[in-house]
Amino acid sequence: MDRRTLSRIDDELNSEEVAELCFLCTDFIPRKRLEGISSAKDLFLKLEDATLLDSSYLTQLFRTIHREDLVRQVQNGSRQAEEADAVPSLSDYRVMLYSIHDDMTEENLDKLKFLLNPKLNRRPLEKSKTALDVFVEMEKSQLISKDDVSGLYKLLLEFDKKLAAVVEKYMQDHRGALTDTSHYQKRPSIPSLESLSVSQPETWSETEDPNNGVRSDATPCPDPPTSPDEEEYYSFTHEPRGLCVIFNNKLFFPESNLGERGGTEKDEKSLNNLFHRFGFEVVVHNNLTADLIESEITKLGQRNFSHDDALVVCVLSHGDNGCVYGIDGKKVQLRALTLPFPSYRAPSLIGKPKLFFIQACQGTLAQSGYLPGSEVKGDAELEADASSSTSNSVPNDADFLLGMATVAECKSFRNKYTGSIYIQELCRQLERAAESSKMEDILGVLVHVNREVSKGVFLNKKQMPEPKYTLTKKVVLKYMN
Repeated sequence: MDRRTLSRIDDELNSEEVAELCFLCTDFIPRKRLEGISSAKDLFLKLEDATLLDSSYLTQLFRTIHREDLVRQVQNGSRQAEEADAVPSLSDYRVMLYSIHDDMTEENLDKLKFLLNPKLNRRPLEKSKTALDVFVEMEKSQLISKDDVSGLYKLLLEFDKKLAAVVEKYMQDHRGALTDTSHYQKRPSIPSLESLSVSQPETWSETEDPNNGVRSDATPCPDPPTSPDEEEYYSFTHEPRGLCVIFNNKLFFPESNLGERGGTEKDEKSLNNLFHRFGFEVVVHNNLTADLIESEITKLGQRNFSHDDALVVCVLSHGDNGCVYGIDGKKVQLRALTLPFPSYRAPSLIGKPKLFFIQACQGTLAQSGYLPGSEVKGDAELEADASSSTSNSVPNDADFLLGMATVAECKSFRNKYTGSIYIQELCRQLERAAESSKMEDILGVLVHVNREVSKGVFLNKKQMPEPKYTLTKKVVLKYMN
């Protein structure tokens, strides 16, 4: 963000508005670090430390406190081109509390404090000048949280049913918000999926066997002898080689609070051109909701891959820990992306590589560190792209690779004009390997990607991609003649 714009905004915010902004930021900046902040400049420095000082996040903040004039200043003064696909959203919980504060009269505030007297110490209540101050004390005493606001609802019912209705709507909207992943947990996780260490093929347990654990005592017939190449490398002989599906989300619904992903069209074009040259059929889906992404993935799992050598799926979107977002702001779990493709569900993909590349943040944390000689990207060109851990994202089956732009809980970065740091480096390294006379496999390519991406410094932070895999052979991608 342009410093002069931030300085002008600081001049136009009073202390009460700064306190409101601090309250709204509590989900991303620890409350202790926000204590004592009296000016917007101080808050902007804290946001900068947390890599949250971007136009999208500031727009959400100022819009929530009804300062559309500042929103216009932010949008006019934004010069940064490098951003993160995290673009954290203000939580519905905190926005709901703010709206109650916004509509609460002095008389109702006194009633709320009176009703809380038996539950909270008198001194903190006496020092609470606004409803937001009261909510902070209730949070400290665990009387309310984003998962339980029933206590607040009961209190508000005593004196203002209109305010209580705001809480009731929040409870109704979030009744099923926590995704039930129990059906994913019925299969044990992989014993060891070390990044960049070759995993052995999985052996299905009795509970996982499609034949209910029935085994034959007959001596198996030996397989016909195979050439060393067949044992070491996956076969790429079909024309086309396989299918590459790209999910490219750029424009998000306004109510999702997820900003436009500038530069993602560069990633889509680079992947499209590259996999065409590798001999793949390429299908692109632009700007899909979460339900439509899952629907397309389900259809893909029902496809007959008998005449394909491989499946490649690329997802370019905003994300959070263990998920990516549809353009409606709803989550698609990473596990849901790979779930249709294990061998027991997609038998025509048995023994064939299934490659998934995810350009999205996996949280809002920023990686720190600086190596001598590392390349510093100009902050004016970067944005950040960011919820369950990715540890269970690779199915408990052989022949999968999941290439993540970043490690769990951290941000990945994207240039609004040239594309994301990870995807562009991935394409460069795949091109280099394809043009080489050596048979460099994709794991070697990803080592180069990790090395090059980790050299950079983006918005004063680092990024480290993370591959996970259960490949049993080497994947070598060469251009088709």
